[in-house]
Amino acid sequence: MQEKPQRFAQGVIAALLGATLWGFSGSCAEFLLSSYEISSIFITMVRMLGASVLFIGYTMITQRGVIRRILSDKRTVGSLLVFGCIGLYLDQITYVIAIGYTNAGTATVLANVGLILIMLVTCFTARRLPYAGEFLGVICAFAAVMLIATKGDFGTLNLPAEGLFWGMMNAASLALYVMQPRKLFAQWGSLPITGLGMLFGGFAAMAVWVMSIVLAVLGIGPQTGDMALGALMPVLDANGIGMLVVIVVIGTFAAFGLYLHGVSVVGSMRGGLLGAIEPVSATLFSALWLGTAFTGADWVGLVLMVITIFLVTIQRGMKTAAAQG
Repeated sequence: MQEKPQRFAQGVIAALLGATLWGFSGSCAEFLLSSYEISSIFITMVRMLGASVLFIGYTMITQRGVIRRILSDKRTVGSLLVFGCIGLYLDQITYVIAIGYTNAGTATVLANVGLILIMLVTCFTARRLPYAGEFLGVICAFAAVMLIATKGDFGTLNLPAEGLFWGMMNAASLALYVMQPRKLFAQWGSLPITGLGMLFGGFAAMAVWVMSIVLAVLGIGPQTGDMALGALMPVLDANGIGMLVVIVVIGTFAAFGLYLHGVSVVGSMRGGLLGAIEPVSATLFSALWLGTAFTGADWVGLVLMVITIFLVTIQRGMKTAAAQG
């Protein structure tokens, strides 16, 4: 009887660690983007393809033959294409586009509307109302993200129609990649599915990267920022290459591996709530490493995330106690 609570606790820890490493990855990407002429399109492609090699390589060593069996199952491959291209990759690229139309704080707030979508879909499919812990957890997590993303100044939110559209697309893709692969995880395990999803998403990222280079060479569209030819084909020194490797290994392979394993254990709703710690960890890492200010709003957001984690775990404890009673 002790294994299930222990497994749940392990799932919570894995999801929290994974989302925390996302925050670390964000600080690494911030350093790269501010120190080098490099495109987020290029970073996204490299991190997804690089992490997929690590996932698949590890799976081939520890679970021999499973990759071949997965790829021979047409239904699974179809689900993987949705997970990788529409879930994982679309989540990455729509967030960048949303920032372009709004700002980083607004895009982060819109992305976490995905928490509400996860709760609505979970309750609809289960034909029930939200549990009190879920409802309060969504409120606390969303409030924490708003405070941290805006530094408490809600006047910084910038929401044109295009930004709202891409922000909602980002929220929907986040909800999709958290919820859609659960049956695949149960059948095949989280590591091979995450690896192949990364591979398919990486191919989509490569297609966008190649198309962007072609447009830049032909002089079509903007020639600055992410679409500048020099940024799409960056020249990096040893420090830049090392930072890119850290993003691939720690910020993508370890982060997604831990987080999605945690989601496979604790469920989509709780996993989505725990994932909201990402902007908290990103702010902490930026303050400790890059020297950015940690404001009063950040502290309040941190406290709200601690409350969210408590609500996630106490809800599980209450359900377990009720079942035993």
